[in-house]
Amino acid sequence: GRVKMSAEEILVCAVELGKNFCLYFDDLFFIIIPAELECDALCKEKTLHRVLRNVNSQLLVVRPDLNVAAFEDVTDQEMQSGKGMHFSIHCYKTTTPLAGMPVAFSVQVEDKSYYMCCERERGEMIIRFKEGEVPKEIPGESNIIFFKKTFTSCCSKAFKFEYSMERGMFLAFEEEGYLRKLILKKLSKDEVDETMKISL
Repeated sequence: GRVKMSAEEILVCAVELGKNFCLYFDDLFFIIIPAELECDALCKEKTLHRVLRNVNSQLLVVRPDLNVAAFEDVTDQEMQSGKGMHFSIHCYKTTTPLAGMPVAFSVQVEDKSYYMCCERERGEMIIRFKEGEVPKEIPGESNIIFFKKTFTSCCSKAFKFEYSMERGMFLAFEEEGYLRKLILKKLSKDEVDETMKISL
């Protein structure tokens, strides 16, 4: 008698409070889903337009025709024409909490867009810029994704970028003749490496 009655009342109540019921359901939904969906699907959320500077205040410039990206001293005039130095930093949302914000880089040169990726060549990781657009969604791992982290806890304005598929490897530069070439470099534990410091 009465038990059945109260159960019905609760049920009717929940249906009448449609909005609240939905919100409650949403809360549950968010608690349950991440545990079940162990996937690293990434979805593009926003794009920042920035120049990338190293510790010497030099700008990263991409020259696809020469297959090179390096930090260079750039005049104001060159910066305005901006060939190969105005980057789009594509920030992705992720279904799993990760070590830093997942980002991908692209750059315009002439009328073409190039995206940054990493490839293994003769046993070492090489940075490449390939013609094409950055995807809106990335179903799993990708060689274009880097994790953006603050450079040090006390230096929140500068960042380091860890390659998502090889943890401990970061974007950095190395001197090669007069060039300060963009490379991937292993970070030794607890070391602060200024060649990895990038300001946006």
